[in-house]
Amino acid sequence: MCRWQWDVGLVMLIVMSNALPACDGGTAAVALNGTQRQWNGTERTPFQHDHANNSKKTFPVLGFNYDHVRTHFQISLWILLAFLMKLGLQLIPRLSCIVPESCLLIVVGLFVGLVIQVVGEEPPVLDSEFFFLCLLPPIILDAGYFLPLRPFMENLGTILMFAVLGTLWNAFFVGGILYGVCRLDSAHLAGVDLLACLLFGSMVSAVDPVAVLAVFEEIHINELLFVLVFGESLLNDAVTVVLYHLLEEYAGVGSVSAQDVGLGVLSFLVVSLGGVLVGVIFAVMAAFTSRFTLHNRVIEPLFVFLYSYMAYLSAEVFHLSGIMALIACGATMHPYVEANVSHKSHTTIKYFLKMWSSVSETLIFIFLGVSTVAGPHLWNWTFVTVTILLCLVSRVLGVVGLTFIINKFRVIKLTTKDQFIVAYGGLRGAIAFSLGFLLEKEHFPMRNLFLTAIITLIFFTVFVQGMTIRPLVDLLAVKRKQDSKHSINEEIHTQVLDHLLTGVAHVCGHYGHHHWRDKLTRLDKQYVKKWLIAGQRSEEPQLIAFYRTLAVNQALELLESGGEMLPSAGPSTNSLQTLKSKTQENDQSLARISKDRKEEIRRILRTNLQSTEQKLHSYSQHTQDEAWTLRVLHRKQAEMGRKMSIFLADAAKLQVSPVQHRSRLASAPQIYNSRP
Repeated sequence: MCRWQWDVGLVMLIVMSNALPACDGGTAAVALNGTQRQWNGTERTPFQHDHANNSKKTFPVLGFNYDHVRTHFQISLWILLAFLMKLGLQLIPRLSCIVPESCLLIVVGLFVGLVIQVVGEEPPVLDSEFFFLCLLPPIILDAGYFLPLRPFMENLGTILMFAVLGTLWNAFFVGGILYGVCRLDSAHLAGVDLLACLLFGSMVSAVDPVAVLAVFEEIHINELLFVLVFGESLLNDAVTVVLYHLLEEYAGVGSVSAQDVGLGVLSFLVVSLGGVLVGVIFAVMAAFTSRFTLHNRVIEPLFVFLYSYMAYLSAEVFHLSGIMALIACGATMHPYVEANVSHKSHTTIKYFLKMWSSVSETLIFIFLGVSTVAGPHLWNWTFVTVTILLCLVSRVLGVVGLTFIINKFRVIKLTTKDQFIVAYGGLRGAIAFSLGFLLEKEHFPMRNLFLTAIITLIFFTVFVQGMTIRPLVDLLAVKRKQDSKHSINEEIHTQVLDHLLTGVAHVCGHYGHHHWRDKLTRLDKQYVKKWLIAGQRSEEPQLIAFYRTLAVNQALELLESGGEMLPSAGPSTNSLQTLKSKTQENDQSLARISKDRKEEIRRILRTNLQSTEQKLHSYSQHTQDEAWTLRVLHRKQAEMGRKMSIFLADAAKLQVSPVQHRSRLASAPQIYNSRP
């Protein structure tokens, strides 16, 4: 063997010997002596030693590694347990009429937290970042996408009064009186200052949308009360966010000036209107994107979810109101997206949002129960009891006082029963708990006391008010929600009344919400729909457009089958069902026909359909006089034409039957009787 080959072999032996683990006994004890390698016991080559170690290993048939999936397994088990209990609750009608699902889920969370604590592990706590970024958006998107927009806009002024002025009143009323209670020596709360009390009042003053949805959807309250309470819970997010951040900032400084108050008002306007603007921008982008998904229907629901979530995250990036951005995005995109996507995509969006929001709601209430067991608590009877009483009193006083002012401007007044339901339905939930969890203990030494009081308030509103609101609604005979949809007759009469009220408002010179709704409707039809809705659906009602498409498809089938006669009436009922599945194929066939032939087919079909163009003139006294004059002229022209036709027929001395002669005498006796 050559010298260089020996050196290479020596280097390989040294490298492999370093790679082998050092062992005791008869295994290799490394000792390099010149160019030889000595072994204790039997001398083996490195390759033989490595083969011996590999031969001792056995392939694992079954393994166990619970730590790798522990968190996800626990969450999945909680959700499964919660939905199984929901199914069990539905099998017991009496229990479901007494106990709301939110109460049941909190009980499940308490049970899970106790089990985890008994096992010896630390129960998880509802993290604020996980709540605001993962759990809350699906619930708000589901509420905003299917928001009853017409009653919401009609009661927008009342909702804003409750959301802005009512929340401010609750925050300062609770915080101010609570500070006075903390000054008492018997309360033992001398460490709680005024800014800390106001900050706590801002956290517990806002109505929680998750709790309101969970309770109000079960009792099926009428649409007006639901829109008032739920709309308030959505729009008071901007007030809560601004108050929370301002008071948290002022608590570190220790003083507040008039300039700070002015900046706070400006911040509220920026946070609320900025959130709405961000939501509208992403809604327009989503609607415009859905125009081009005709040949790729699978990804249509994905655009709705992604654009909505991007609107929420973009608002959070600039510290705007993410809830208002999500509400504006869902409510704005809904009519345009529904006109562009297919029926299957509509069903997917609907049920996926319902499922997603239900899972998020389940996790929120379960985490509330688990956090109650796991979280650090600091109990003070005076602070907790006074907090609950002040929240109830401030809510009642705020609703009664604001309703007294609102009823002076409303056509449909809010009755005493309505005021009671609005005041009693002001539930608190996980948003207040998450805001309290965000407080830093270095700046707020009483953080654990605040969390304990917030959890107690949530339990009181959800269990006591949530369980008793259904019997109170039955006792007061409050109007319930009608599950049946509006018929076509009702929708037509509603539109007629809208146009009538708009015309009356124009004639009277009163520019109310009917006037502005008519302006927005015209703007939407003339400009917005042409850009955001694809095809003829932007120009005419969807029902008529669908009928036109089916008629054209039937004509194409007759042409392809060799038929020469086109239908004189619309498609039959049986053909409607068969043609519905072939719409896309016939659209491709329509593209192969010449333009002249296509126009001829459309002209023949349109003779059997009503004209859907709406020529709406401006409502004014001048146009009304012109319309009346034109109608009188048309009537006189028709009467003159009828008389001339009778005169010409008589002048030609046509031979008519006695029956025709008698009918002519009955229609115009003055003409026939005046003959010479």
